[in-house]
Amino acid sequence: MNRLLLCALPLLVSITSPAQTPAPAADPYRPVYHFTAPKNWINDANGLVYSNGQYNLFYQYNPQSAQPGHLAWGHATSPDLLHWTPQPVALTEYTNPDGSNTMIFSGSAVVDKDNTSGLFPAGKTDGLVAFYTGHQERAGAVVAQHQNLASSQDGGRTWQRYAGNPVLDIGSKEFRDPKVFWYAPQQKWVMATVKADRQQVYFYESKNLKNWSFLSRWGRAGNTVKEWECPDLFELPVPGGGTKWVLLISAGGPVEQFRGQQYFLGQFDGKTFTPDQAYEEPAYLDFGKDYFAAVTFNNVPDGRRLLVGWANDWAYAQAVPTGTEWRGSFAVPRELSLRRTAAGLVLAQQPLAELRRLGKETLSVKSRDLKTGAAGYELPFRGESYDLELTLKPGKANLLTLNLLQSADEKTVLRYDVAKQELTLDRRQSGNVVFHPMFAMSLETAKVPLRDGQLQLRLLVDKSVVEVFAQDGETTLTDLVFPRQHTGRITLTTDGPAQLTSLRLADLSKPLMP
Repeated sequence: MNRLLLCALPLLVSITSPAQTPAPAADPYRPVYHFTAPKNWINDANGLVYSNGQYNLFYQYNPQSAQPGHLAWGHATSPDLLHWTPQPVALTEYTNPDGSNTMIFSGSAVVDKDNTSGLFPAGKTDGLVAFYTGHQERAGAVVAQHQNLASSQDGGRTWQRYAGNPVLDIGSKEFRDPKVFWYAPQQKWVMATVKADRQQVYFYESKNLKNWSFLSRWGRAGNTVKEWECPDLFELPVPGGGTKWVLLISAGGPVEQFRGQQYFLGQFDGKTFTPDQAYEEPAYLDFGKDYFAAVTFNNVPDGRRLLVGWANDWAYAQAVPTGTEWRGSFAVPRELSLRRTAAGLVLAQQPLAELRRLGKETLSVKSRDLKTGAAGYELPFRGESYDLELTLKPGKANLLTLNLLQSADEKTVLRYDVAKQELTLDRRQSGNVVFHPMFAMSLETAKVPLRDGQLQLRLLVDKSVVEVFAQDGETTLTDLVFPRQHTGRITLTTDGPAQLTSLRLADLSKPLMP
């Protein structure tokens, strides 16, 4: 998904660290365990693929500055999705014979195990093929968007663009974001793309990754306020038996002025996606303002479906106050599953299980009565990078309030309204909220019914990123925050007698090194 320009310069970095280059003391907003590039601008995750013991994370990257523009595919590798080694820039902008230039926009990557493409030597089973949208411009004007491929014989370190590019061109300026996957029942490759301005997904098939034939189109459902981008289609098991296909679409968000991501459940027969319902009301993937363009890994060996999303919003992404060295981060990878609830089948998201390997458990509370009062219960911990899990029983309380990253006059607030069964993430007093007029607009609110009379929360807090997982990931909210003060207090208050039935906190300020 991108509407910006790119030009690439090689970036050779040999640092290995949890998530990114260690943040200097003077850099208060660079996350510790959320991925950021060593420097400069990043947005959408691209080409997520596992191969030869390594997770490959490609991403939209500006090698020239911390502002959007000149986008290339950056690259990092990891054995565990936690400790990342930056690699050279993978795919770069190029000039065409007619003088126009082609930028590398979002896409995907696959392992061509059987060399169906014929692009690799006989017997090679780990060749990578990347698909990207070529965004072609001349004199600053968009000429076309089309789908292209490149191949790599060395695990994604170096790439060769296919001489027959583009492999798919429908003569559009709004045709992008190819997600390619293997459809085993018919022994073929399937590509999901978007005709962005029509809010439609276009499906294509191929036997050799180079020649593509149209299958079907589907769309104009759920949220159609903004263009559709970054499709992803995959199958998940249903509890009790059977499977459902999940279609992810980045589009408008729960708050109209902002972007977000929605999902549709249905069936895919190798040609057509058929949704289970009309989806007049969108099913949102995340109810925060800062989770967008999330896509899943291909070829994960244990069958897990792992999702990576950009933690930012285009409304103010260029202005976030992280300085001139870097701008942009990814949410912690999430494992997806389907779960039956009172409201029906939902897509649940859990933080990557490997995250528990980081840090150390600093605090554990088995049970504690919460008394009414402004002082509330202050956790005996101060910090800005941690993993906090807690379960609350409201009792007679009408409002439960958890204050994060709290200082004298700053706090990021998570509130639960018992009567409305609503969870709200409020960053209006979180610190620097004036760098852009849209940053502090509105509140992030989601319906979160109590389960067995309790509210279960998990919070991933990391300097400038707050991820909230409610009821074991049935609802998520992700927001950026930029505290000016850094006391890092955590307090819990109620307006009536309630109970904290369990609490666990792991300090992640100094993650384990590989």
